[in-house]
Amino acid sequence: MPINALINEPVSDPISLYRYRDGLAAVDLLAVAVAHLDLFTWLADNPSTLAAICQKFEIHPRPADVMMSLTTANGLTTLTGGVFLVTLRGREHLSSGSPWDMGPYFASMKDRPSTLAMLEVLRTNRPANFGSFDPQAWAQAMERPEFAKAFTAAMDCRGVLLGPAIARRVDLAERNAVLDIAGGSGIYACAMVANHANLRGAVLERAPVDRIARDSIAAKGYSDRVDVITGDMFADTWPTGFDVHLMSNVLHDWDEPKVRELLKKSYDALPVGGVLLLHHAYLNVEKTGPLHVAEFSALLMQITEGKCYSLGEMRSYLVDAGFQWGGVKSTAVSRSVIIAIKE
Repeated sequence: MPINALINEPVSDPISLYRYRDGLAAVDLLAVAVAHLDLFTWLADNPSTLAAICQKFEIHPRPADVMMSLTTANGLTTLTGGVFLVTLRGREHLSSGSPWDMGPYFASMKDRPSTLAMLEVLRTNRPANFGSFDPQAWAQAMERPEFAKAFTAAMDCRGVLLGPAIARRVDLAERNAVLDIAGGSGIYACAMVANHANLRGAVLERAPVDRIARDSIAAKGYSDRVDVITGDMFADTWPTGFDVHLMSNVLHDWDEPKVRELLKKSYDALPVGGVLLLHHAYLNVEKTGPLHVAEFSALLMQITEGKCYSLGEMRSYLVDAGFQWGGVKSTAVSRSVIIAIKE
């Protein structure tokens, strides 16, 4: 990868390609709503709150919230005063009894393994891969050069687009040092210093990714400006000496309590006046879209403990942690960066 790839941006827009990848699980979540729950038939006669929907179908609030954000972004439901109602589109095409009901069409997807896995997430609130993921086996795999190379490439191919996009959208002219929390290969920290000559950077990562990050940063030519600090973002105290924290594609892996924990750790480690940059795909305040983000949230809900949060949720969490809201700026492929300041 040429170093100037962290400064320049592509001429063409890859948004349609990202939507294929990000929306991979959305079809299964909609299939569960139609073929397993018959959600729209029931909801058409029983406008309900999220809590009532969870009680009726014996599902958990986090995945149910993602499901209802998806149906709302698709124009199948609306949310008024905390109550979900079925729209005309939902009544005509996804409610039994309608001559145009597509329920039998979706029923052919009912027993797909991926659809059944999504149903299990709704019922248990556990990621679909929760039981099969072996951290020790993964760490051992990272010692194999071919696996480590593939892992780094997977992180870098998205970061080389998103990292420079973040750097171009934020004013860091008066800042000195950025700490990239759980920064993976270091692609984001490299992009930040590449676009801001005044900055030095560091990546906080646990083993064995810390070694991968050092090698990757060196290959990009930024070892003199970007360090790697070995540590666990949950278990360890965060290093001081940085007036900017960056979390990109981190918080969406975790449920609300852990999100709040990470925001508090950032607040405690930053100096007064320090800046926290949160780069993720966000739903709007009303959770009515964007559709791309609602689709991506289905994937995150299925494979992690998190989801795509709304701007309203994030603002509330930040204020509770002590931060001042500094605004939000779009970056690339439906992602945005929230700027928060330690008062």
